[in-house]
Amino acid sequence: MLESSSLTKVLFVCLGNICRSPAAEGAFTDLVAKKGLLGNFEIDSCGTSRYHLGELADPRTRQTARKKSIELVHKARQFRRSDFADFDYILAMDRSNQKDLLALTSSEEERKKIHLFRKFQKGQNRESDVPDPYYGTLKDFEEVQQIVTEASEGFLEFVLSKNGVKHG
Repeated sequence: MLESSSLTKVLFVCLGNICRSPAAEGAFTDLVAKKGLLGNFEIDSCGTSRYHLGELADPRTRQTARKKSIELVHKARQFRRSDFADFDYILAMDRSNQKDLLALTSSEEERKKIHLFRKFQKGQNRESDVPDPYYGTLKDFEEVQQIVTEASEGFLEFVLSKNGVKHG
């Protein structure tokens, strides 16, 4: 188990904070809860834009998550400069989000916190994007849910191994 005195703080970031990042936040929260590790993490999501401030996740995102018994109640917010200080890992859903985040950094320490989320999905290229399903069909949202679930598993393994913890 991770040391309880040290929370691992994780922020998922997409464009509008209504599709991919809330799906990833929900999938990762569900995973760590099932592993009994929820108390070791602080988990949030946000968007690089102001398009949907205060809105719940897209109904199709919520519907797809609900099929996996994940209830999404997060309300969209925009990335803040203070997030660099507040989070250990800032996980961008695509290269465009990553580029926008990198443009806001003012130090190497901040840059090192930013990762493409899908690089943690086994069998994926380190530069793979989580596709934006916003203009797609329910099938696209289901595909994103599967991607963020698998990437969450890989990311949790990464964090646990980095902290010298084995899990089963």
